Amino acid sequence: MTVKQLTGASPTERHQSWQELPWSKINAHVFRLQMRIAKAEREGRTGKVKALQRLLTSSFYGKCLSVKRVTSNVGAKTAGVDGITWRTPQSKMQAVNSLSRKAYKPLPLRRIYIPKKSGKLRPLSIPVMKCRAMQALWHAALVPIAEERADKNAYGFRPKRSAHDAIEQCFCALSHKHAATWVLEGDIKACFDRIDHNWLLENITMDKVILRKFLKSGYVDEGATHLTELGTPQGGIISPTLAVMALSGLESTLINTGETQRTRQKKKINMISYADDFIVTASSEQLLRDEVIPSLETALKKVGLELSREKTKITQIQTGFDFLGFNIRKYPNGKLQIKPSKASISAFIKDIKNCITKCAVLPTEQLIHLLNQKIIGWTNYYRSVVSSKVFSAIDHEIFMALKLCMYRKHPNKGRWWIMRKYFTTVGGDQWRFYCTVKDKSGNKKPLYLKQASETLIRRHKKIKADATPFDPRFKDYFEQRFKEQNNRYIRANSSKSAGLRIIQPYASLSGVR
Repeated sequence: MTVKQLTGASPTERHQSWQELPWSKINAHVFRLQMRIAKAEREGRTGKVKALQRLLTSSFYGKCLSVKRVTSNVGAKTAGVDGITWRTPQSKMQAVNSLSRKAYKPLPLRRIYIPKKSGKLRPLSIPVMKCRAMQALWHAALVPIAEERADKNAYGFRPKRSAHDAIEQCFCALSHKHAATWVLEGDIKACFDRIDHNWLLENITMDKVILRKFLKSGYVDEGATHLTELGTPQGGIISPTLAVMALSGLESTLINTGETQRTRQKKKINMISYADDFIVTASSEQLLRDEVIPSLETALKKVGLELSREKTKITQIQTGFDFLGFNIRKYPNGKLQIKPSKASISAFIKDIKNCITKCAVLPTEQLIHLLNQKIIGWTNYYRSVVSSKVFSAIDHEIFMALKLCMYRKHPNKGRWWIMRKYFTTVGGDQWRFYCTVKDKSGNKKPLYLKQASETLIRRHKKIKADATPFDPRFKDYFEQRFKEQNNRYIRANSSKSAGLRIIQPYASLSGVR
């Protein structure tokens, strides 16, 4: 083999500067290798899978892509225990050339804690940059295998899948007349922290030496170094994919329960999961209690996991349940409706009010930009369900909070003065918070607060259950889906003069997302 065949790059390309690297070519090369890995996995050729993994992880292009991933994501400026970050083109090229299986010695992770909604603290482990790049490199080699093994209705931490796909699958499973009427709301206790290392080392198809180094690197907490005997660290790039692989097979275990296909159909068992959150439907409460829960506990025990007793419960569909921030309920008229959950609405309004209170001293323009980011992000997440009334109610809550804040900001001014200074009407619409800014030409123009009710409700189109981006049979499907998503985004933003965000095409599925 030539050097180019082995590494994916010619000797000339290996000496290029970071800015001159051919990224389209790099993406295409790595993606072709990923498709070959997926094909070998489908055919059961484990030896071929490992050979292709070695080819990808030793390739110059694969290393370039892994460094690009860790230096272009939101955590690129956060250092590990060594305090090093790769910010310059020279340091990035040096990093590419330093990635080697034999020379790799992991450093312990830096442990920090972030608050959870429940008030508890979630441990987050931050690897050093080199460990992140090595994980990104092996993640690119492992994700095609994870996709081939994953359950059809598992949507968390998988490329081209989202929480909206999981919610649409809930609608498909529960909306029809003869659908299941009982739902198990499941949650796995400390999923990332308890996965058994021995199971991972025995069942994950990748270099065992590298995997053991990833798992056993330890962490530093308040100056003390601790060993890791269980789990995959939250914060590691490869950890979510390892968790997906550990949970693969749960759906088939439940659905295949029963002597005949007709018996299985009568039970109406469906499993829909997003990482460690999942629901299981069934025709009766007893079936969930006597068959589903024991089956889940047995399957989870094999990988060192267990159900969270405090978060796992059985609910009737007429009562409704919350899943991924949505409330799903079938009403007496037989219609299933999906709405933003009350907990999510309350948390969002609380966040908005806190932002208004803390940022009231900022210039109005900055306050509007901060609030617009939050409003757009939240409404985009819930725009695919029954949210119109909720959006209008949120507009009212924000208006009242802003009005009260401005009254407090100007205690010596009359209310009519405050309303004229900070609020206006647009086309006979209700009062809107605004300010006047200057454009690039120096001309004054109004800047308005985003109205949640302006968001158009658009039903999300669920991904095909068996579609994976590394299967050539779905190449045309993903290209068409990509076009539809971009067209939908362009239509929604046609009134904006700013440049449009372009969604990644089908050929860029390797490491950089």
